[in-house]
Amino acid sequence: MQGVAQQPVVQLTVLQPSSETMQKIAGHKGCATQGGSGKASCGSGAGQGDLAPEIWEKIKNHPCYSEEAHHHYARMHVAVAPACNIQCNYCNRKYDCANESRPGVVSEKLTPEQAAKKVLAVASTIPQMTVLGIAGPGDPLANPAKTFKTFELIAKTAPDIKLCLSTNGLMLPDRVDTIKNFNVDHVTITINMTDPEIGAKIYPWVYYKHKRYTGVEGAKILSERQLQGLEMLTERGILCKVNSVMIPGVNDKHLVEVNRAVKSRGAFLHNIMPLISAPEHGTVFGLTGQRGPSAQELKALQDGCEGEMNMMRHCRQCRADAVGLLGEDRSAEFTTDKIMDREVDYDLETRKAYQEKVEEERQAKVAAKQAELETLAGERSDIKVLVAVATKGSGRINEHFGHAKEFQVYELSTAGAKFVGHRRVDLYCQGGYGEEDSLDTVIRAINDCAAVLVAKIGGCPKETLRKAGIEPVDKYALEFIEQSAIAYFREYVEKVKTGEIQHVEPGDAAIRQGALVAA
Repeated sequence: MQGVAQQPVVQLTVLQPSSETMQKIAGHKGCATQGGSGKASCGSGAGQGDLAPEIWEKIKNHPCYSEEAHHHYARMHVAVAPACNIQCNYCNRKYDCANESRPGVVSEKLTPEQAAKKVLAVASTIPQMTVLGIAGPGDPLANPAKTFKTFELIAKTAPDIKLCLSTNGLMLPDRVDTIKNFNVDHVTITINMTDPEIGAKIYPWVYYKHKRYTGVEGAKILSERQLQGLEMLTERGILCKVNSVMIPGVNDKHLVEVNRAVKSRGAFLHNIMPLISAPEHGTVFGLTGQRGPSAQELKALQDGCEGEMNMMRHCRQCRADAVGLLGEDRSAEFTTDKIMDREVDYDLETRKAYQEKVEEERQAKVAAKQAELETLAGERSDIKVLVAVATKGSGRINEHFGHAKEFQVYELSTAGAKFVGHRRVDLYCQGGYGEEDSLDTVIRAINDCAAVLVAKIGGCPKETLRKAGIEPVDKYALEFIEQSAIAYFREYVEKVKTGEIQHVEPGDAAIRQGALVAA
């Protein structure tokens, strides 16, 4: 470091996008397209009728870019990029942490050749795996040779798989054309601030052009490079998702400004994620007691930022070696000792046939939702309620209450069922009996929900939920989630009209508890 310490600070200026640039961005990103509803629509909740055909083709089976797709399609990450060029106060990259599910954590690092073999093994075993991402455990663009060699090998051996990368954005402007040349159609950039004063509280240092920058100086370089890279990507027709970590008291209010900045530069999605700050993870924020946001605080910020550019709300903050559907991790099935000597028959036709069946199921779900939604036509009500859903995937209510490790939360209104997030919980069923302490944590996690839709539930937790003001509903077992949620809402509104129940706003858990017990 001594030999480069005297280098001058690199001055970067990123101007607001020109009107010509914005026209290019609007022409491809999908946020200005008119859907079947006649309203501008884009983002993770958008359907085929809401987007330009070329955009739909890019996201229709991408579980991160399409909320609908995440019920049906899987992704995998390969850990080929160990080095990082910035330090974040919420990150501590550990290895061999199989029980931790958070970004930056992996059980084993891979060479590009090992990664390519692993992709073939996973894609042959999980035919609905459609996306390969490189997200660490460091930064892919701080490891460009390994990252692009991996993409090169995958493109040759598994050409049907979409390629993605996630980056902090520091080296992005230098690699945009390479990304484009490798047909990487999806890039995620983590942008936590546009104000370097705030950035200095998040990033202790940034290593750029052979020099380490700290404080406001480092944060300024990082922010300018991130925004420049985002604009360059969108000009080239590459879909960009922006991840932001919500840190209460640090950047939570500022993220509204971040949202405006990334939207103006053509970001397709904005994913605001909660800070993970358990002390045992050893991060600066964890060790200094910085709390993460509550589910309610997160939803309020997401709601406040949602506009023409929809928010991504189904993110699971995946490990850098995650495999499977969002919300599950099957990476332990595909460790190098299990796959390197294994013969893999990568059959494109079999994968295609399987995915066609998946699409049939998906279309049936969409049709069922639409048919149910038509039953609300003409209904006039300002009522909105939240419901929690226990699901193992495929867009169905197919999980036992006691086996659920998370609940998906939907906001119901006369407009239909809108996915708004997920709540991780402690497992209630422990080897055949219920754990009462775990039940308490479940109730706290979903106490703003009017009901929980499950495939099955025992008598004891059913009664406890009712006393807490949460209606347990198992009559829609194995049915489609959104169709069933809309049916539940229609009955709910009718009961409110007849006086059978009292409507309570989601935040008034105590009032709802009394109303449900009285009923």
